[in-house]
Amino acid sequence: MNDDERMLAHLQDRAEQAADRYMITAGDFLDTHQRRLAEEYSRGGNFPVPVLFYGGYEDAERCMPVFLPDYASEEDAAQLLRVIRVRAPKAGRTLTHRDYLGSLLSLGIDRSVTGDILVRDEKAELGPGADIIVKEEMAEFIQLHYEKAGRAGLKTEILPLGELHLEEADTELRHDTVASLRLDSVVASAFRVSRAKAAEAIRRGLVSVNSREALKPDMEIREKDKIVFRGKGRLILDEAGGTTRRDRIRVCYKMFR
Repeated sequence: MNDDERMLAHLQDRAEQAADRYMITAGDFLDTHQRRLAEEYSRGGNFPVPVLFYGGYEDAERCMPVFLPDYASEEDAAQLLRVIRVRAPKAGRTLTHRDYLGSLLSLGIDRSVTGDILVRDEKAELGPGADIIVKEEMAEFIQLHYEKAGRAGLKTEILPLGELHLEEADTELRHDTVASLRLDSVVASAFRVSRAKAAEAIRRGLVSVNSREALKPDMEIREKDKIVFRGKGRLILDEAGGTTRRDRIRVCYKMFR
Protein backbone atom coordinates (compact mmCIF):
# COMPACT_ATOMS: atom_id res chain seq x y z
CA MET A 1 0.00 0.00 0.00
CA ASN A 2 1.49 3.36 -1.05
CA ASP A 3 1.12 6.71 0.70
CA ASP A 4 -1.93 7.75 -1.31
CA GLU A 5 -3.71 4.48 -0.60
CA ARG A 6 -2.91 4.76 3.11
CA MET A 7 -4.29 8.30 3.14
CA LEU A 8 -7.57 7.20 1.52
CA ALA A 9 -7.86 4.19 3.85
CA HIS A 10 -7.44 6.50 6.84
CA LEU A 11 -10.17 8.81 5.54
CA GLN A 12 -12.44 5.83 4.97
CA ASP A 13 -11.96 4.82 8.61
CA ARG A 14 -12.77 8.35 9.78
CA ALA A 15 -15.89 8.47 7.63
CA GLU A 16 -17.14 5.14 8.93
CA GLN A 17 -16.48 6.27 12.48
CA ALA A 18 -18.60 9.38 11.85
CA ALA A 19 -21.43 7.23 10.50
CA ASP A 20 -21.26 4.50 13.16
CA ARG A 21 -20.98 6.86 16.14
CA TYR A 22 -23.04 9.71 14.66
CA MET A 23 -20.25 12.18 15.46
CA ILE A 24 -18.06 14.69 13.64
CA THR A 25 -14.66 13.31 12.65
CA ALA A 26 -11.81 14.73 10.61
CA GLY A 27 -8.64 13.67 8.84
CA ASP A 28 -5.36 15.53 8.61
CA PHE A 29 -4.69 18.59 6.47
CA LEU A 30 -4.26 17.64 2.83
CA ASP A 31 -2.07 19.20 0.17
CA THR A 32 -3.49 19.88 -3.29
CA HIS A 33 -2.52 16.42 -4.61
CA GLN A 34 -4.11 14.61 -1.68
CA ARG A 35 -7.21 16.76 -1.86
CA ARG A 36 -7.73 15.93 -5.53
CA LEU A 37 -7.49 12.21 -4.76
CA ALA A 38 -9.84 12.49 -1.76
CA GLU A 39 -12.42 14.46 -3.75
CA GLU A 40 -12.34 11.93 -6.58
CA TYR A 41 -12.72 9.11 -4.05
CA SER A 42 -15.62 10.92 -2.43
CA ARG A 43 -17.39 11.42 -5.75
CA GLY A 44 -17.25 7.66 -6.17
CA GLY A 45 -19.72 7.35 -3.29
CA ASN A 46 -17.22 5.67 -0.97
CA PHE A 47 -17.87 7.75 2.14
CA PRO A 48 -21.04 6.95 4.14
CA VAL A 49 -21.43 10.58 5.30
CA PRO A 50 -20.86 13.95 3.58
CA VAL A 51 -17.33 15.35 3.64
CA LEU A 52 -16.37 19.03 3.80
CA PHE A 53 -12.86 20.07 2.77
CA TYR A 54 -12.24 22.89 5.21
CA GLY A 55 -9.16 25.06 5.72
CA GLY A 56 -10.52 27.83 7.91
CA TYR A 57 -11.18 30.46 5.23
CA GLU A 58 -12.43 30.62 1.66
CA ASP A 59 -9.15 30.50 -0.26
CA ALA A 60 -7.28 28.06 1.98
CA GLU A 61 -4.65 26.00 0.16
CA ARG A 62 -4.45 23.23 2.74
CA CYS A 63 -7.79 21.76 3.79
CA MET A 64 -8.89 19.19 6.34
CA PRO A 65 -11.56 16.63 5.35
CA VAL A 66 -14.33 16.88 7.93
CA PHE A 67 -17.03 14.20 7.99
CA LEU A 68 -20.37 15.67 9.00
CA PRO A 69 -23.43 13.73 10.18
CA ASP A 70 -26.72 15.32 9.15
CA TYR A 71 -26.97 17.51 12.27
CA ALA A 72 -23.59 19.19 11.72
CA SER A 73 -22.51 22.22 9.67
CA GLU A 74 -19.46 24.25 8.68
CA GLU A 75 -19.70 26.11 12.00
CA ASP A 76 -19.03 22.81 13.77
CA ALA A 77 -16.02 22.20 11.53
CA ALA A 78 -14.60 25.57 12.57
CA GLN A 79 -14.45 24.37 16.18
CA LEU A 80 -11.84 21.78 15.19
CA LEU A 81 -9.29 24.47 14.29
CA ARG A 82 -7.35 27.14 16.12
CA VAL A 83 -5.09 30.03 15.13
CA ILE A 84 -1.57 30.37 16.49
CA ARG A 85 -0.82 34.08 16.22
CA VAL A 86 2.90 34.61 15.94
CA ARG A 87 4.54 37.98 16.52
CA ALA A 88 8.08 38.44 15.21
CA PRO A 89 10.63 41.18 15.98
CA LYS A 90 10.33 44.34 13.89
CA ALA A 91 14.09 44.61 13.58
CA GLY A 92 16.19 42.22 11.53
CA ARG A 93 15.45 40.09 8.50
CA THR A 94 11.81 39.66 7.47
CA LEU A 95 10.80 36.05 8.08
CA THR A 96 9.35 34.08 5.18
CA HIS A 97 6.87 31.24 4.87
CA ARG A 98 9.83 28.85 4.65
CA ASP A 99 11.26 30.18 7.94
CA TYR A 100 7.99 29.61 9.81
CA LEU A 101 7.38 26.19 8.28
CA GLY A 102 10.93 24.98 8.86
CA SER A 103 10.90 25.99 12.51
CA LEU A 104 7.51 24.35 13.01
CA LEU A 105 8.72 21.06 11.58
CA SER A 106 11.83 21.24 13.77
CA LEU A 107 9.49 20.76 16.76
CA GLY A 108 9.00 17.20 15.55
CA ILE A 109 5.43 17.67 14.35
CA ASP A 110 4.11 16.53 10.99
CA ARG A 111 3.04 18.99 8.30
CA SER A 112 -0.36 17.28 8.26
CA VAL A 113 -1.42 18.84 11.59
CA THR A 114 -0.99 22.42 10.34
CA GLY A 115 -2.90 24.28 7.67
CA ASP A 116 -2.01 27.50 5.90
CA ILE A 117 0.65 29.84 7.24
CA LEU A 118 -0.41 33.45 6.57
CA VAL A 119 2.71 35.60 6.79
CA ARG A 120 2.66 39.30 7.68
CA ASP A 121 5.46 41.78 7.06
CA GLU A 122 6.47 44.88 9.04
CA LYS A 123 3.89 47.00 7.20
CA ALA A 124 0.97 44.86 8.35
CA GLU A 125 -1.61 46.18 10.78
CA LEU A 126 -0.60 43.59 13.39
CA GLY A 127 3.11 43.96 12.72
CA PRO A 128 5.44 41.24 11.40
CA GLY A 129 4.60 37.61 12.12
CA ALA A 130 2.10 35.03 10.94
CA ASP A 131 -1.25 33.45 11.66
CA ILE A 132 -0.94 29.66 11.52
CA ILE A 133 -4.02 27.45 11.27
CA VAL A 134 -3.64 24.26 13.31
CA LYS A 135 -5.71 21.34 14.52
CA GLU A 136 -7.23 22.13 17.90
CA GLU A 137 -5.50 19.26 19.69
CA MET A 138 -2.06 20.53 18.61
CA ALA A 139 -2.54 24.19 19.50
CA GLU A 140 -1.28 24.08 23.08
CA PHE A 141 1.83 22.05 22.22
CA ILE A 142 2.79 24.44 19.42
CA GLN A 143 2.09 27.52 21.51
CA LEU A 144 4.31 26.22 24.33
CA HIS A 145 7.26 25.14 22.21
CA TYR A 146 7.28 27.45 19.20
CA GLU A 147 9.83 30.03 20.32
CA LYS A 148 12.10 30.70 17.34
CA ALA A 149 12.11 30.96 13.55
CA GLY A 150 15.66 31.17 12.30
CA ARG A 151 17.43 33.25 14.91
CA ALA A 152 14.40 35.42 15.66
CA GLY A 153 12.55 34.99 18.93
CA LEU A 154 8.77 34.62 18.62
CA LYS A 155 5.79 35.39 20.82
CA THR A 156 2.70 33.23 20.34
CA GLU A 157 -0.90 32.99 21.48
CA ILE A 158 -3.82 30.70 20.75
CA LEU A 159 -6.92 32.28 19.23
CA PRO A 160 -10.27 30.95 18.01
CA LEU A 161 -10.54 30.56 14.26
CA GLY A 162 -12.91 33.54 14.10
CA GLU A 163 -9.97 35.84 14.90
CA LEU A 164 -7.92 34.75 11.90
CA HIS A 165 -6.41 37.88 10.35
CA LEU A 166 -6.52 38.08 6.57
CA GLU A 167 -4.38 40.85 5.11
CA GLU A 168 -5.52 42.48 1.89
CA ALA A 169 -3.30 40.94 -0.75
CA ASP A 170 -0.74 43.05 -2.60
CA THR A 171 -1.51 42.54 -6.27
CA GLU A 172 -0.85 44.00 -9.68
CA LEU A 173 -2.81 43.67 -12.91
CA ARG A 174 -1.11 42.22 -15.96
CA HIS A 175 -2.67 42.24 -19.43
CA ASP A 176 -1.86 39.80 -22.21
CA THR A 177 -3.39 37.73 -24.98
CA VAL A 178 -3.56 33.94 -25.23
CA ALA A 179 -4.36 31.52 -28.01
CA SER A 180 -6.90 29.76 -25.79
CA LEU A 181 -7.96 29.48 -22.16
CA ARG A 182 -6.27 26.11 -21.77
CA LEU A 183 -4.36 25.84 -18.52
CA ASP A 184 -0.97 25.44 -20.22
CA SER A 185 -1.59 28.51 -22.36
CA VAL A 186 -2.62 30.64 -19.37
CA VAL A 187 0.29 29.44 -17.21
CA ALA A 188 2.79 30.12 -19.99
CA SER A 189 1.43 33.63 -20.50
CA ALA A 190 1.07 34.63 -16.85
CA PHE A 191 4.35 33.22 -15.55
CA ARG A 192 6.34 33.94 -18.70
CA VAL A 193 7.53 30.44 -19.46
CA SER A 194 7.28 28.44 -22.67
CA ARG A 195 4.10 26.50 -23.27
CA ALA A 196 6.11 23.26 -23.27
CA LYS A 197 7.54 24.06 -19.83
CA ALA A 198 4.08 25.03 -18.58
CA ALA A 199 2.64 21.71 -19.75
CA GLU A 200 5.51 19.79 -18.15
CA ALA A 201 5.00 21.58 -14.82
CA ILE A 202 1.28 20.80 -14.91
CA ARG A 203 1.89 17.10 -15.54
CA ARG A 204 4.39 17.04 -12.67
CA GLY A 205 1.74 18.33 -10.24
CA LEU A 206 3.32 21.76 -9.72
CA VAL A 207 0.16 23.68 -10.68
CA SER A 208 -3.12 23.88 -8.80
CA VAL A 209 -6.40 25.51 -9.76
CA ASN A 210 -8.74 26.67 -6.99
CA SER A 211 -6.64 24.78 -4.41
CA ARG A 212 -6.85 21.49 -6.31
CA GLU A 213 -4.02 19.79 -8.13
CA ALA A 214 -4.45 20.17 -11.90
CA LEU A 215 -2.70 17.57 -14.05
CA LYS A 216 -4.26 18.19 -17.48
CA PRO A 217 -2.66 20.89 -19.66
CA ASP A 218 -5.88 21.17 -21.69
CA MET A 219 -8.03 22.00 -18.65
CA GLU A 220 -10.29 24.96 -19.46
CA ILE A 221 -9.75 28.01 -17.23
CA ARG A 222 -12.55 30.43 -16.37
CA GLU A 223 -12.72 33.95 -15.02
CA LYS A 224 -11.97 34.20 -11.28
CA ASP A 225 -10.13 30.87 -11.20
CA LYS A 226 -7.12 30.97 -8.88
CA ILE A 227 -3.93 29.38 -10.19
CA VAL A 228 -0.84 28.56 -8.12
CA PHE A 229 2.42 27.58 -9.80
CA ARG A 230 4.64 26.16 -7.07
CA GLY A 231 7.87 28.15 -6.82
CA LYS A 232 6.63 30.78 -9.32
CA GLY A 233 3.65 32.51 -7.71
CA ARG A 234 -0.11 32.72 -7.84
CA LEU A 235 -2.77 34.64 -9.72
CA ILE A 236 -6.45 35.06 -10.41
CA LEU A 237 -7.74 35.23 -13.97
CA ASP A 238 -9.52 38.52 -13.43
CA GLU A 239 -11.00 38.99 -16.91
CA ALA A 240 -11.09 37.07 -20.17
CA GLY A 241 -12.94 38.33 -23.23
CA GLY A 242 -12.65 39.98 -26.57
CA THR A 243 -10.30 38.95 -29.33
CA THR A 244 -7.55 40.55 -31.34
CA ARG A 245 -7.33 40.65 -35.13
CA ARG A 246 -5.45 37.37 -34.94
CA ASP A 247 -8.22 35.76 -32.86
CA ARG A 248 -6.22 35.73 -29.64
CA ILE A 249 -8.17 36.15 -26.41
CA ARG A 250 -7.54 39.23 -24.28
CA VAL A 251 -6.90 38.39 -20.61
CA CYS A 252 -6.16 40.30 -17.43
CA TYR A 253 -4.38 38.58 -14.53
CA LYS A 254 -4.41 39.69 -10.92
CA MET A 255 -0.88 38.73 -9.89
CA PHE A 256 -0.07 38.30 -6.20
CA ARG A 257 3.28 39.75 -5.19
